[in-house]
Amino acid sequence: MRDFGNARATAPDMTGGPVTTDRSVTTGASVMTGGPDITGGPVMTGGLADSVFDRADRDPALPQLARRAEPGDGTWTEVTAGELRDQVVDLARGLVASGIRPGHRVAVMARTRYEWTLLSCALWAIGAEVVPIYPTSSHEQVEWILRDANCVGVVVEDEHGVMTVGSVCASLPQLRHVWQLDAGALDNLVERGRPVPATTIDSLRRIVLPDSTAVVAYTSGTTGHPSGCALSHRSLASPCDTLLAGWGHTGAPPGEQPAILAFLPFSHVYGLMIQGLCLRGGLLMGHEPDLRPDVLATSLRTFRPTYLYAVPYVFEKLFKNFLRTAQQTGRGALFERAVGTAQDYARAVERQRLGTGPGPGFDLKLQHALYDKTVYRKLRAALGGRICGAVSGGSPLNRELALFYAGIGIFVHDGYGLTETSGGITAQPVGREKTGTVGRPLPGMDIRVAEDGEILVHGPSVFQGYVNDEHATRSVLRNGWLATGDIGHLDSEGYLSITGRKKDIIVTSGGKSVAPAALEERLRVHPLIHQAVVVGDNRPCVGALLTLDPDFVAHWRGALFTQGDLPGREAREENALRQEVARAVAAANTTVSRSESIRVFRVLAEPFDVASGLLTPSMKLRRDAIARRYAVEIDAMYQSASRIPRERRSEDLPTWDDPDDVFRRVR
Repeated sequence: MRDFGNARATAPDMTGGPVTTDRSVTTGASVMTGGPDITGGPVMTGGLADSVFDRADRDPALPQLARRAEPGDGTWTEVTAGELRDQVVDLARGLVASGIRPGHRVAVMARTRYEWTLLSCALWAIGAEVVPIYPTSSHEQVEWILRDANCVGVVVEDEHGVMTVGSVCASLPQLRHVWQLDAGALDNLVERGRPVPATTIDSLRRIVLPDSTAVVAYTSGTTGHPSGCALSHRSLASPCDTLLAGWGHTGAPPGEQPAILAFLPFSHVYGLMIQGLCLRGGLLMGHEPDLRPDVLATSLRTFRPTYLYAVPYVFEKLFKNFLRTAQQTGRGALFERAVGTAQDYARAVERQRLGTGPGPGFDLKLQHALYDKTVYRKLRAALGGRICGAVSGGSPLNRELALFYAGIGIFVHDGYGLTETSGGITAQPVGREKTGTVGRPLPGMDIRVAEDGEILVHGPSVFQGYVNDEHATRSVLRNGWLATGDIGHLDSEGYLSITGRKKDIIVTSGGKSVAPAALEERLRVHPLIHQAVVVGDNRPCVGALLTLDPDFVAHWRGALFTQGDLPGREAREENALRQEVARAVAAANTTVSRSESIRVFRVLAEPFDVASGLLTPSMKLRRDAIARRYAVEIDAMYQSASRIPRERRSEDLPTWDDPDDVFRRVR
């Protein structure tokens, strides 16, 4: 366990001056530390719930949350800081009346919704600990987490959640409460707590210490059982307060209150960090639990956020939707030219920003201004019309995609963080952003890159340890440094680039080590490709399993040929799709050496999803499970390629296994 009582938060270097890189700490390693302390913020003396009460005392009329009466309703009702505080107190009284005490753990198994925020704040106010569980978790995962965390209660959304928990209750004697949100659980709790004095909540809140555990967040569990990361109030607050101090002014135009639409799961530390930013910074936060593209698009248009927090998948999907809409309206060529101009403009601006170029020339400025009126403005309007910036986290964002968004006026800051670090580790320094990296260490955070490329982290947001697993804790916390399991490198200016997970490195039979993340990221950018998994351990070359985007395939098919062109149409479509996917793979191969390139691939019938056990609840690939599930297909892919005569093999494009019929698989 670690004590950060004396940790000092520092702010980023905004000057653009040189960054000191100390290479003397360990042989072959580079170290990057946060910048000088310019935050001047108050020292944390209590828990996370204090921000709700402090905000209500200072500015009770400030809009703090926005909620809708009905799902999908475009009308948002604001909840003030004073109203939020009162609702938190009433709910906390009900929890106390139900026997919840300081140190008790209560699981929340729900999507991102208004009640999630109320519950977490109410639990923190009485010194209880929150255990987030993805609502899509299997019976086995739910049972494991509830038992491992020794939860005394669990909050679920609906009957499905009740049935999931009910099926494992017999093995959980410590579980006393199952509350169902859609059955009026919170109203019942509030009513039950009427006899409890409000002063009781105030007394309990005041004994919560910054280093008390606030959340036990379970890792995604890409292999084996998930591990519970104990995160203190201080560690969760640290990246939020640092980002607010150094980057808070970028969240909205001057004079406007920043507005954030929270749609990422609060079951993930990234979602919890977004909630923390809003509550601690006085930002207006709306909740959207439904991630279907049409629902999310409606929420963006009606809530009109000023800043967007998302993962690469969301940015990729938005771009593909823009492209499909443009093609459906006969403006595909115009859109593609506008994309190229946006990227060229963003590159020129970046070179100017980093002092390596003069900036956009006159012709490029003129062309960009024209497209801003005809294309970019409409794209921004589709996202609500007020977004002035964004953050991407969870995995690195493709550089070309980041340049596109920057070129249309929405700079996407690519950051880096882990569950074990309560979220943020790095961010792009304001005015010195470098696309294609995840920025530089947050103030107070130190980064070391070991000889084998593994990223090591030290700072106030590092977790307390894994619950019930001292051995695992000791294996990742080494002399105060957290071994992240990620590999990457620091450039001469201290910008960090992530190249993949240490455990995901593929070693071919020829001894070549390949990091799959960059190839997979480049493949997913293609509109037709939905998911990509690079394989090749102990194989003669690198291969890939692909799934196609059914929406874009349907659109692509409709646009490929005219309705009257029926004779032989299916065969021509099949051949055209083979060529298009092969071109996508060839384009991805241009980013790596020949020995690292994809030489064989196969399109799969179904996408990877959580229900099949091939994705984690946070949408990460379960590589081992995928390799086991598709072992036959992988073997056949390599055997088929080995039977092709050498003179027939293309030097530029990978081979396509002849038996694959893409359209039968994705209709």
